[in-house]
Amino acid sequence: MIESTTEIATGADRMDAFVTHPEGDGPFPAVVLFMDIWGLREELFDIARKIAVVGYHCTVPNFYYRQGKVRLAVFGEDGRMKSFAALPAQEQQRIVAQRRSLTDEMVVEDVNSVLAFFKTQPVKGGAKGSIGYCMGGRHALCVAAAYPDDFRATASLHGTTLVSDTPGSPHRLADAYRGEIYCGFGERDEHASPATIAALSAALEGRPNVRYSGRVHPRAEHGYALPDRDVHDKQAANRDWEAIFGMYERILKV
Repeated sequence: MIESTTEIATGADRMDAFVTHPEGDGPFPAVVLFMDIWGLREELFDIARKIAVVGYHCTVPNFYYRQGKVRLAVFGEDGRMKSFAALPAQEQQRIVAQRRSLTDEMVVEDVNSVLAFFKTQPVKGGAKGSIGYCMGGRHALCVAAAYPDDFRATASLHGTTLVSDTPGSPHRLADAYRGEIYCGFGERDEHASPATIAALSAALEGRPNVRYSGRVHPRAEHGYALPDRDVHDKQAANRDWEAIFGMYERILKV
């Protein structure tokens, strides 16, 4: 395995990122990991390594870079990350303010720079994959719609605000998607109500341009898919990985 930290030039500044891929000359199919509200940290880097070790080039960009190298993770005495609901109100407000500084449009713009960065890397041409957590789940879907010729294997895990009244809501972008989309949800996730899941499914299922599949995990909570989180659900996360790696295999390794 080869890994490094780097900076990607964007129209706004320089965006720091973690990059990992197998040893050898490649080229390797590319996957972008879209961070959650907490920003970059070792937990996400370990997920990138999990992806790279089976043959992919994985990049984890810091989309908060306009405010610097922001790191928001808060850990308990057991060494696991605390969930948002477990934090004091003042800490919650700080994290929410940081999230509000980042728009979907900013992420979509920055990904154009990531695609340019790939041209300097041992990255295979053609379809690319993605995986996003929390707000990153929404960002992955927005990016898939903005760059349909590139992002053909998209995964959103406990994504937030996937259905809204805004023109850029992921469920309103169904005509733009290509390839495959997989979404994993927790049954007890307050950010993904049954109505939201149903609306997304109704918008995406049965379309000729994209194959959509979604799964609701019994008793799982928001954040269940992240391995260092206090609410991690290993069984649910493993079921997601089975679906995601199957999708990557079909789309990216052809």
